[in-house]
Amino acid sequence: MGIFSRTRDIIAANMTDLLDRAEDPAKMIRMIILEMEETLVEVRASAARHIADQKEMRRQIGKLTQVQDGWIEKAELALSRGREDLAKAALTEKQKAADLAEQLHDEISAIDEALASCEADITKLQNKLREARARQNSVSTRLESAQNRTRLREMYAGQKVEDAFSRFELLERRVDYAEGRADAAGLGVQKSLEEEIAELRSADKVDAELAALKARVGGGSPAAPSQEAE
Repeated sequence: MGIFSRTRDIIAANMTDLLDRAEDPAKMIRMIILEMEETLVEVRASAARHIADQKEMRRQIGKLTQVQDGWIEKAELALSRGREDLAKAALTEKQKAADLAEQLHDEISAIDEALASCEADITKLQNKLREARARQNSVSTRLESAQNRTRLREMYAGQKVEDAFSRFELLERRVDYAEGRADAAGLGVQKSLEEEIAELRSADKVDAELAALKARVGGGSPAAPSQEAE
């Protein structure tokens, strides 16, 4: 069942009230837009039928005009032959055609009024549809923002965060275990000659840097190594 019962209901509708009363504003605005679009199509189709009817009536009026001209010629011919009775009968038929043409003119005028009403309704419906689409964008944006805030709050305060940190701790323990295994693998392994020499060189560099640091701190210069007299 539609939200609106006719075009006038849509034109008079208050979008704010409809959305305030809706349990699901996003669903409601989609339904409103769909019904407005369908109603707009129906009103335009009705206008198209009115225009087609007018065109057909104008064609009929044109034919009736030709009929009237034909009966006038026949009446003139009858009078020229002294047949006033036939002339009167021809003029009677001519008047019938004129009356029918006048009736069609009246119907065209009525359709003109209906078309003017359709045009006004179409304009109002289009305005309402633009308003509804603008509201749809606003509702969608607000709904998305609310959902994002809810997800963030659940993320920061919910069980998922605790589970994530628990997994981090488990990974850290696995890394500690892997490092322990690597360190244990080196225990009791005799160093190579190259490794021992490299350690001596590193120790010499550290000793030299330490001596230079002491000299700077003490205000002097590093003592030169003593040489034995020959």
